[in-house]
This record gives sequence, C-alpha cells and structure tokens, in this order.
Amino acid sequence: MDLNINIIIAYAFGLFLLYLVARLLLVPIKIVLRLLYNGLIGGVILYLVNLVGGFFGLFIAINPITALIAGFLGVPGVVLLILLRYLRA
Repeated sequence: MDLNINIIIAYAFGLFLLYLVARLLLVPIKIVLRLLYNGLIGGVILYLVNLVGGFFGLFIAINPITALIAGFLGVPGVVLLILLRYLRA
C-alpha cells in the first residue's frame, strides 16, 4: 500500500476547496435567515403596536418594508415609523 505524495496533496487540496465552497454558500444563507428573522420580529412588534395603538387611533401598516425597518432597528425603528406616521398625517 504505497501512498504517493501527489495523492495526499490532491486530497488536501480537494478538502480545502470543499471548505471554501461551503463557506461561500453558508454566509449568504446566514444573511438571508437573519433578514427573515428580523423581519418577523419587526412584524410582531408592529402588530403589538397596532394592537395597543388601536385604543389611541394609531395604526402602522405591516408590510415588508416597515417590518424590516422595525426588525433592523428594533424599538427605535418602531418609534421612527410612528414619528413618520405623524409627520405624514
């Protein structure tokens, strides 16, 4: 059983290429999953604001843009959306 150095180098290079391809595919998936997660959290926060704000006449439409703004910025994003709602009205 003779292991040639060329075979060992080829296997090592193949494993390295496999690692690089997996790394390149994994990073965009993480970004997309983070965007989806933040958008869902933003939508829930906006739903709660609309639920409580209904007693005060406050309503913010829940669409992908407002959900992502609330998801990315959190509570300051919701405050920004409320301020924009009052500035527009």
